[in-house]
Amino acid sequence: MSFFLKKLISYFILPPGIFIISFLAIYIFAKRKIVRKLALFSALSLYLISIEPVKDLLIFPLESAYKTPENFHADAIVVLGGGVYNNGKLKASAYKRLITGFLLYRKMDVPIILSGGAAINTIPEADVMKELLKAFGVKEDKIFTDVKSRDTAENAKYVKEICEKKLKCKKIVLVTSGFHMLRAVNTFKKVGMEIIPYPTDLKFEGKYNVYSLFPKYSVFYDSAIAIREYIGLVFYKLKGLL
Repeated sequence: MSFFLKKLISYFILPPGIFIISFLAIYIFAKRKIVRKLALFSALSLYLISIEPVKDLLIFPLESAYKTPENFHADAIVVLGGGVYNNGKLKASAYKRLITGFLLYRKMDVPIILSGGAAINTIPEADVMKELLKAFGVKEDKIFTDVKSRDTAENAKYVKEICEKKLKCKKIVLVTSGFHMLRAVNTFKKVGMEIIPYPTDLKFEGKYNVYSLFPKYSVFYDSAIAIREYIGLVFYKLKGLL
């Protein structure tokens, strides 16, 4: 069996490929017209958001809003949380944000603010990030934590409190995932903070081959993140948080 055929089979026996096949089977064998239409729509939608060109089409407007700056100065570094598991381990996006913040800290030697509470879990995300930074060698008196925030709006609110009451800082470097930066910057500006965006955890690829047209779970996941972020932007706009 050729390598290409093996890859093709693997893409369609694992999610989301197996679900696309299932919807197509329903479309072929279902008798009711409405069921067939829904099945075909589901199969097509799931396929499109699971391939790289469509994922990039969704993620590019979010990630292209701000580029990584080269020469800048700020009074503090702010790292926004990106999720923590129940076992106290950071999720991938959170870890990438923290590593970026740590590298900036080594370069700038300014206080670092970690923002993230316990929205679902019992462990505040900022505390998990703090312990990792201490293990990396960052001095504890350089680390400030916001363990109360549960979303981006609260990130901005509580970080501002830390900046005003503890650090007296005016300008911050804001570290978060590229797909989240547009909402984060506008939310922080809404509360009156001066921001230097520093995006990380970038997901746009922009180069494709034949395998890019095969459905993959990792691509589906990134597309879902982008769709969720667009919903978040609309919600924040309607609530007057941007």
